[in-house]
Amino acid sequence: MQVLVVGAGVVGLAIARGAALAGHEVIVAEAADGIGTGVSSRNSEVIHAGLYYPTGSKRAYHCPRGRRMLYELCASHGVPHRKCGKLVVATNASELERLESILKQAKINGVEGVDIIEGADAKRLEPHLACVAAMRSPETGIVDSHRYMLALQGDLEDRGGVVALNTPIERLRRTTSGWQADFGGADPQSIAVDAVVNSAGLGAQKLAWATEGYPAERVPPLFLGKGSYFAFAGRPVFSRLIYPVPIPGGLGVHVTLDMAGRMRFGPDVEWVDAENYDVDPTRAAVFYARIRDYWPELPDNGLVPDYCGIRPKLTGPKEPAVDFMIDGPSQHGLPGLVHLFGIESPGLTSALSLAEEVNEALSL
Repeated sequence: MQVLVVGAGVVGLAIARGAALAGHEVIVAEAADGIGTGVSSRNSEVIHAGLYYPTGSKRAYHCPRGRRMLYELCASHGVPHRKCGKLVVATNASELERLESILKQAKINGVEGVDIIEGADAKRLEPHLACVAAMRSPETGIVDSHRYMLALQGDLEDRGGVVALNTPIERLRRTTSGWQADFGGADPQSIAVDAVVNSAGLGAQKLAWATEGYPAERVPPLFLGKGSYFAFAGRPVFSRLIYPVPIPGGLGVHVTLDMAGRMRFGPDVEWVDAENYDVDPTRAAVFYARIRDYWPELPDNGLVPDYCGIRPKLTGPKEPAVDFMIDGPSQHGLPGLVHLFGIESPGLTSALSLAEEVNEALSL
């Protein structure tokens, strides 16, 4: 079977790799001039344990499962990663009940090794931390996301798969035997395939609208959620990721680490109408107040603008977040077609597990 995957981000590459390993002929069409230049290039590179996601959701299933698969792939393929662990901290007594509820949900989700410790014990682990209690998540880690995507691409190409860069897919048309994909670029052409996976990230809705026979009412709205990160200008003081107890609408301003140990803080949440990857330095003022709840020693002028990312959200401001949306033949009735919508965090962690569900939906 010939399979076309649209989008060479981490999820698209994982899906393509899975199809190629199953013996199919796979082409990945990427509009940009390199792999992973969109949503996948602008994330915190955290390997999430799967603590928060509601029971029965795709996130709750795919995140812990994908995390285990990701650690195995990193070990087998030499992808740089580190299981550094994470502390979710309650900075006052009013947050203790929410911390307990996170622990309960994490255990329901099958996350290994989670427990709650007293503030004094947390401070022994992280001397610069201020909190009254903390939940330990030893399975949380970090990964070199680009090296991870290169490993996925390598497996794909080893099985004969191809990544076609500068190849924007502009329309999908049904044929008697499958699908015709029309693509633009320097040399516009068409290709006939048996199955198509739309993993276009921020462009997924646009391609769904341009899919012949796909019901327009099934295309969800797209909201652009911009999150900015600031880096700490001094020497790192934390060896683990530090997350405050979540607030409505997000996980709060937390500490992440890169593979070099550098500390970054974020994200905030900003709703935008168009892609814009500039970090507004004035937003640091809000960061200082939030960070000092758990790191009171943060010095003035210690934060510098770092990077930002834009997530393809399916709900807007003050609306409850919704789950990953995987719309396959059993849902919409069109054979050989899967559209993916709203694949944001923890998409990187979940990618290998998501790939199995998508390929099963196509009977690959």
